[in-house]
Amino acid sequence: MKTHGKKFTAAAKKRDIAASYQPRAALEVVKGAAFAKFDETVEVAVRLGVDPRHADQIVRGTVVLPAGTGKTVRVLVIAVGEKAREASEAGADFVGNEYLAKIKEGWLDFDVMIATPDQMGQIGQLGRVLGPRGLMPNPKAGTVTMNVGQAVRESKAGKIEFRVDKAGNVHAAIGKVSFGLEALEQNFTAFMDQIVRAKPAASKGVYVRNVSVSSTMGPGVKVDTTLYRV
Repeated sequence: MKTHGKKFTAAAKKRDIAASYQPRAALEVVKGAAFAKFDETVEVAVRLGVDPRHADQIVRGTVVLPAGTGKTVRVLVIAVGEKAREASEAGADFVGNEYLAKIKEGWLDFDVMIATPDQMGQIGQLGRVLGPRGLMPNPKAGTVTMNVGQAVRESKAGKIEFRVDKAGNVHAAIGKVSFGLEALEQNFTAFMDQIVRAKPAASKGVYVRNVSVSSTMGPGVKVDTTLYRV
């Protein structure tokens, strides 16, 4: 039987396990219950009323968090010519298709890969390396595009991608415990608004079933889902 440590147990007492909090109040509890010595990530977990086994009920999308993610995002852009220059001017950390050879050799020191459509033929050969790590560029995520400058700026500003898992859950990091309450609330609201907009037409019944927020090491705090009934 799994048991929790003294610090977690003490943190858990700071929330009412049976209660559903308004978003701002839930985030306040999360901040107050954080106990790790490092700056914990604030995470949101959403249980959706969809069946991901059906293609028409897959929920995925992107959202730019207004207050950012709290971490430095290393962006690699696979492009040539004018688009490579555009990426460099936008602040990309690594630019050029010569990095594909480095990836084949095991280099993966980046967080986001953006590519122009004409480069996807070469990138596709690295699917087994990039796919499992969530690094493969995808048009639906806005990472296969001719507008590389905007894609770079959005990634640097706090753009995140989300996708429902096999169990119908969506997980995302929306900031750090060190963020102000206002910033966390803005990020949470932006994320949940996008989840609601991403509701598949084939989804029936209650769409947003459960929502909870937590820090990396802390207990989960339930959020009132009344706002997200669609």
